[in-house]
Amino acid sequence: MRLSDAYIKRLATLHPMLIDLTLGRVERLLEKLGHPEQRMGQVIHVAGTNGKGSTIAFLRAMLEADGKRVHVYTSPHLVHFHERIRLGAPGGGKFVSEDALVAAFDHVEQVNAGEPITLFEITTVAAFHLFASIPADVTLVEVGLGGTGDATNVFKRPCATVVTPVSMDHREFLGDTVEKIATQKAGIFRKGVSAIIAPQSAATSAVLQKEGERIGATLMVGGQDFAIHEEHGRLVYQDEHGLMELPLPRLKGRQQHTTAATAIATVRTVFGPQFPAAAIEKGLTSVEWPARMQRLTGKLAALAPVESELWLDGGHNVDGARAVAAAIGDLEERHARPLILVLGLMARKDAPAFLETFRGLAQEIYCVDLPGEPLGRSATDLAGIARGRGMPAACAGDLNDTMVFLASRTWPVAPRILIAGSLYLAGEVLSLDGALPR
Repeated sequence: MRLSDAYIKRLATLHPMLIDLTLGRVERLLEKLGHPEQRMGQVIHVAGTNGKGSTIAFLRAMLEADGKRVHVYTSPHLVHFHERIRLGAPGGGKFVSEDALVAAFDHVEQVNAGEPITLFEITTVAAFHLFASIPADVTLVEVGLGGTGDATNVFKRPCATVVTPVSMDHREFLGDTVEKIATQKAGIFRKGVSAIIAPQSAATSAVLQKEGERIGATLMVGGQDFAIHEEHGRLVYQDEHGLMELPLPRLKGRQQHTTAATAIATVRTVFGPQFPAAAIEKGLTSVEWPARMQRLTGKLAALAPVESELWLDGGHNVDGARAVAAAIGDLEERHARPLILVLGLMARKDAPAFLETFRGLAQEIYCVDLPGEPLGRSATDLAGIARGRGMPAACAGDLNDTMVFLASRTWPVAPRILIAGSLYLAGEVLSLDGALPR
């Protein structure tokens, strides 16, 4: 076990709740530390339900292609906690080192002096402490949950705020309607600060625009102020400053076109339309974001049937499932294969709706337990839900055994295997395959 893991285990005991969406504890600790959140350079703050991490990945790729030093804070991690904190450096940022992370944890723990604070709150403060100690041009910060009461919502004047597509998720914390959830996301807006709103459903967009106008944010609305479409194998982006013809993004799935557009609108809003088109193009083609329609080719893939495809996606709500199903549908149009779905879900997720998105696509479904996750839905329960909806499903063993079993069968056409449903599962898959985030 790494020393940082021991710190995380101890820090988790400082508050009886894992999630407590109030800002008082974070504000108290930031004040004791001399307000590092005010010494992080230009901050772009990103909220939303789906696409937050991908939007930040596009932003980082474009900004680094322009030669900028970029700090990045995202959550959750897939394999190691260090993935949450990327420190900017010339030529591209790197995940925080073990020594630097331990030193930051030690410092904020001492300053906190045993006061109640959640794990996410104190580790977020540790990240901000690190960012403030190392100069960077831009810091990209992903909201952990919601917006209004999230531990990251402490910036008085970020250079921009972004809201990616909003849908139903975490209703036990954010509200039981998409309008209530959108209101929570809009909590990151600031008066006089640009708010870039990704294309949304009509109901969600109306709420976000109303909240933005109430707060006095400067709105840049997807579908109104900027848009993107594919034409002859290229992307065409348009805003008030004109048209840009661009390459298709490296990340797979049509939803990534919209994500790319949101990132482009953000850099052109913050840095002006003179932001280099070459940096945008390089960002689109070099972007990396693991476990989002990622083709695996390592150790786990080697156990799968010969000539099969093994794909991984960490989308864990219904809208995420729809995006993955659409991406699989695009692959089917180009090269039809039987789809085998390997699925693991958290207990609080809408399993029937998630499964329904793969009706007619998945030929077989193998349900797995989430490794080491007590709040995961059991494979037995998940398989029962699928069979109850008339979908062919079975409980699987571990992922290695599942690949070996599939490889033992005779396939007239080598299958396409999709592992999906949870970022916890995605982390296990990346570890087994040897495709660790970098």
